[in-house]
Amino acid sequence: MDKRKPFEKARPEEVGVSSKLILEYIENLEKSQTEMHGLMIMRHNKLITEGWWTPFGPNIRHGLQSHTKTYAATAVGIAYTEGILKLDERLIDIFPDESPEDPSENLKLLTIRDVLCMGCGMDTMPFNSENCIRDFMHTPVNHKPGTTYMYNSTGSTMLGAIVRKKTGLGLFDYLKPRLFDKIGINYDNLRCMCMADGMEVGGGGMFATTEDNFRLMKLYADGGVWEGERILAEDYVKLATTNQNDSATESINNPEASDNFLGYGFQIWMCKPHRAYRADGAMGQFTIILPDQDMEIAITETAVGAHWAQSTLNITWDFVEKITDAASLPQDDEGYDALCRKLQRLNIGNPECQPFSPLVKEIDGKKFAVKTGIFTPFAGNFMIGSKPDGIKTFALNFDDYGFVWDFETENGRQEKIRVSTNGTRFSNLLGTHDDFTQLYLADAFWKQDDELIIHGRWVETCIEDVYTLKFTGDSIDIKADNNSAFKFREPEPIRAEKL
Repeated sequence: MDKRKPFEKARPEEVGVSSKLILEYIENLEKSQTEMHGLMIMRHNKLITEGWWTPFGPNIRHGLQSHTKTYAATAVGIAYTEGILKLDERLIDIFPDESPEDPSENLKLLTIRDVLCMGCGMDTMPFNSENCIRDFMHTPVNHKPGTTYMYNSTGSTMLGAIVRKKTGLGLFDYLKPRLFDKIGINYDNLRCMCMADGMEVGGGGMFATTEDNFRLMKLYADGGVWEGERILAEDYVKLATTNQNDSATESINNPEASDNFLGYGFQIWMCKPHRAYRADGAMGQFTIILPDQDMEIAITETAVGAHWAQSTLNITWDFVEKITDAASLPQDDEGYDALCRKLQRLNIGNPECQPFSPLVKEIDGKKFAVKTGIFTPFAGNFMIGSKPDGIKTFALNFDDYGFVWDFETENGRQEKIRVSTNGTRFSNLLGTHDDFTQLYLADAFWKQDDELIIHGRWVETCIEDVYTLKFTGDSIDIKADNNSAFKFREPEPIRAEKL
């Protein structure tokens, strides 16, 4: 049950922001090559804008990617505040059994603080295994810790492992009474991928709502205090939200993401506006604190590529620059009404519609077997080393509304996904309550008489899959693609044959 205390709300003009300026900001975000999902804006502790683009919504959790890192760092901060750990503790002292018998001089120097600010001194990072802590501790530390910067997602997951080692509690179990319950994050609605040893993927496995992220970063904006109770030590917040490690080398691998070159705190990025900082996840999961403007902005979206994520930040900085120091502005009923109407009608747009093809009668209900490649909506995840559960056999059962994609996977999973061909999307609830994602939207259209395009999206993620089915006689050539930022290779050709 969500018992969070709602934020006080106000019209934008009451806190010195023009409604027309916010409307312009939203329209500029929509014009960029991103797909907006959620937006919240606060100034002077009053919520002045909140909106979600249908089919996304305020209580639908969203894949955070690396925004998860700030939650993991917050767990370390709370443990530090409680006196459970010190930032200068060495990892070889915390994990003696997983460390090499003869650790290198650099490994001996590696501390919690170094891990927090991406200063591990490593050039590579291990991924998931049953011995993930040992693998991390055996990764060469080629540079003196704290003297170089390398974005290390496995190191971020190690932050949760440190808390578990110190407290005996997993990341979420530790945070529930100490953070989630106190600041109004609904624990029951959270999800997180886990490593092979059961540890939550603190480097990027979390699913939470836009407002959850907003509340987390408001705790930092308020100096670690929530409703009069100190949750994070003041000195920890100051360190976390100021530059602890120069990140200019990010320009080598990610030259378009210019806001990534400005320094790094404790799993928090520095930003171009003076004193501004942000939690940041791939594909545009931003929660931004702007102390000089006394503002907070939370965004969830799908931004494909570093350029478009940076575009969202650039549009945001342009918006912020136009805000004056005025405590309030004259009431603007016309501008406010226009903003409200916009917020009530936000959506990602309708799919293409072409429901007709003479092939429907020939393929309706026919069973096909996948012979090569992987054809499936159930993607793997490189962070935890999981592989997709490929479809073994499937059929498309057509009716006046579209068709039912009826399939069985290699692992014996059986699903029926209803797909719309009438210019809308069908919502499907798949799997079980404990799955990371359940809500699957599907639509399709005939691009040619022999070519069917299927779009499928897990609404709790940023990902939209696109399947192109080319029918030839008793076989189907299938091309699978998606908008993920984590595609490392072109997908293999997929071929299915009629049984």
